[in-house]
Amino acid sequence: MSSAPLASTRTDFNAVKTAIHRRLIQKLNLDRLGEVKREDVRREVAQILESLVLGESTPMNLQERERLAQEVLDEVFGLGPLEPLLADPTVSDILVNTYKRVYVERKGVLEATGVQFRDDAHLMAIIDRIVSAIGRRIDESSPMVDARLADGSRVNAIIPPLAVDGPCLSIRRFGRDRLTAVDLVRNHTLTEPMLELLAGCVKARFNILISGGTGAGKTTFLNVLSSSISNRERIVTIEDAAELQLNQQHVVRLETRPPNIEGKGAIQQRQLVINSLRMRPDRIIVGEVRGEEALDMLQAMNTGHDGSLTTIHANSPRDALSRLETMVAMASLNIPDTAIRRQISSAIDVVLQLSRLSDGTRKVVSVAEITGMEGEVVAMQDIFVFRKRGIRESGEVLGEFLSTGVRPKFAERLAVSGIQLPTAMFEHTRAR
Repeated sequence: MSSAPLASTRTDFNAVKTAIHRRLIQKLNLDRLGEVKREDVRREVAQILESLVLGESTPMNLQERERLAQEVLDEVFGLGPLEPLLADPTVSDILVNTYKRVYVERKGVLEATGVQFRDDAHLMAIIDRIVSAIGRRIDESSPMVDARLADGSRVNAIIPPLAVDGPCLSIRRFGRDRLTAVDLVRNHTLTEPMLELLAGCVKARFNILISGGTGAGKTTFLNVLSSSISNRERIVTIEDAAELQLNQQHVVRLETRPPNIEGKGAIQQRQLVINSLRMRPDRIIVGEVRGEEALDMLQAMNTGHDGSLTTIHANSPRDALSRLETMVAMASLNIPDTAIRRQISSAIDVVLQLSRLSDGTRKVVSVAEITGMEGEVVAMQDIFVFRKRGIRESGEVLGEFLSTGVRPKFAERLAVSGIQLPTAMFEHTRAR
């Protein structure tokens, strides 16, 4: 019985908001918005809203009027109903499954929200605002688009006819404060000995492949590892959508380009990798290898451009190497499988596997060394692993980081580079 009045109130509220928004747009001098301070515009908008609300027949208390004012301001200046979620620092992903259902991810766990758009047209207007801000378009002839918000958040939008039930929007957010190596140890993503080893590998210019599933934290971990790179080195980053946040002074950021309206002018990652070799890089960082550019990246690693880092979507270190092999084959150069595997074994030094566990926590579940070839197979050995022991009733995953007792073959290379690691860290005991 009580739900009907609430629904009616919300309907009235939305109707008033729509009417006020329409009249506000008519009354405001929108051409002048870019010439005055944002706070001055907000004050002007608040005054107009006050006069418009007083003229409405629907009674509203002060709290409702303030909420109405904020929602209309969000429509004028921001991304409408999504603004409160974008302002929430605990939200890492915003997932709009049609205009009626919006989910967020907090601490690795998905949860539904009460946020809704008015209809498909309202959601489409917000999507258009996002993509037009970076000079792209989305319509039936181009129904998918990748974009980026002003704060660096990554956006993907897909609309009908590809999205059967209506427009969908996915926003991958990045924390305002960059996670540091200390944060990862504190969050039990890895242990101090593991971090010490990996920092040494970066300083010694090892080629490192970071593997993991969607949302496992690959980009965040790549950012953390890159902090061990010297400021004296020239770094070239290559990404589909620029999201790496390197603090070094000498960084050149390259980003792919989608095709134009006529389907021409696209610049793929492979072209950027090839071009980067002519830019005198000390390090090449590929945000995520996903296609035929894998061949050029491996060749670069094998021809003097060591110290490179990249990520790949895969569920295990062995799966990561298999995917890398498949990507090289996509270059259609008819290279024998054994030759591809030899390139991989000589180019990649370390493979890290990241996982997002069922309780939302992220762990480095494997640090593996590539030791060469055994027949026609790339040989690997684990140095550190995370062993899962069970799950508490609360859903918390139980487990521990372990050293496998294997002293890596690259330990001598680290020593030659001036990086001395205690032998005890590799003993077969629980890593602390």
